Amino acid sequence: MKILVIGSGGREHTIVWKLNKSPRVDKIYCAPGNAGTYSMAENVEIKVDDIEGLCTFAKEKQIDLTIVGPEVPLVMGIVDRFEEENLKVFGPNKECAQLEGSKAFTKDFLYRHNIPTGDYKEFTSFEEAKKAVGIYGYPMVIKADGLAAGKGVVIAENEDEALKAMDDMMKDKKFGEAGEKIVIEEFLKGIETSILCFVDGESIVPMVSAQDYKKIFDEDEGPNTGGMGTYSPSLIYDEKLDEEVKEKILVPTLDGFKKDGLNFKGILFVGLMITKESAKVLEFNVRFGDPETQTVLSRLETDLVEIMESILDGRLKQQEIKWKEQKAVCVVLASGGYPGNYEKGKEIQGLLDIDEDAFVFHAGTKMVDGKVLTNGGRVLGVTAWGDTIDEARKKAYENVSRISFDKMYYRKDIGKLIEK
Repeated sequence: MKILVIGSGGREHTIVWKLNKSPRVDKIYCAPGNAGTYSMAENVEIKVDDIEGLCTFAKEKQIDLTIVGPEVPLVMGIVDRFEEENLKVFGPNKECAQLEGSKAFTKDFLYRHNIPTGDYKEFTSFEEAKKAVGIYGYPMVIKADGLAAGKGVVIAENEDEALKAMDDMMKDKKFGEAGEKIVIEEFLKGIETSILCFVDGESIVPMVSAQDYKKIFDEDEGPNTGGMGTYSPSLIYDEKLDEEVKEKILVPTLDGFKKDGLNFKGILFVGLMITKESAKVLEFNVRFGDPETQTVLSRLETDLVEIMESILDGRLKQQEIKWKEQKAVCVVLASGGYPGNYEKGKEIQGLLDIDEDAFVFHAGTKMVDGKVLTNGGRVLGVTAWGDTIDEARKKAYENVSRISFDKMYYRKDIGKLIEK
């Protein structure tokens, strides 16, 4: 079969890498792809938000299945558009994609269906939002309601920081339309972890757990990023927590979808904070997480195409899904200055010096005249496997040491348990 993967990040390279192992897949296209997908798929110069261009391409090439990687086209309604043309596409429709496209929509959903989460208020007026500064004490969580590439969350330590964050979002439009509405939330203290789930509208099946590191600096210091690394399984995700999450979060979420008439088919990412009292939902995403995908999908034994087809056909409950016992650690190599201003176009050295039990997933890269250059904030995800997290971690950092580019930056504590 012929498959089109939409996106250009580490998540999409991982999906292409996994699809490449399927005996059912004959040809993979990636739009627009990166220097990593270049060797496994045919990269196509179509932007992820060019819905009509992607739709036309899928029809012309008679694509059997399109897999949507990033959130932007999902929120724009690419699934609805493809289905209008009777094209098979994997991902939730526009209505369901609001779970990521709007923080307020998700919070309202969680509240209505009694799913554990932090207290919150939403605002469209800067003056009204100013009056709410400190309502839940400090630190204070301020979120742009819409999509902001994983950077629209500020944890303000005091009133000045809170006011500046509101000013940036609502007045200076730092995140464009995403900041026209903001959500102020109670700060939840604990350990952050996440669970990715396969969902077909009738069943919700969690994947193996993973832990992401959002802050730019070691020990979870500094501003939020799209994710500086991850490991799987999470060191805190034991059987007791697994049962709690299923009973109090996943089952009520699926029930909520049904009650609200949300025909959710695709991937649901559940961001969790494990507090002293219980597990609480921080956020929903409606696609594979990045960089969680690099560790989670690399532990998947079952053919990904088979799972996706079972979801589209509404028979996920009957689909067997197997996972490897091996643990995985992914360290993200970023451009100097990220998540602020950074330079692109730096040549990357050492990509051919990687061990067999490790792999480099490309995120922000491009191929120019046979050379691999940096092309984004998060550039590479160096992933390794082992019998323990420590073994996988050691292998990952050994391979990181062989790669270099100008002003390369990475965290040194990926795979360690950090409680703030």
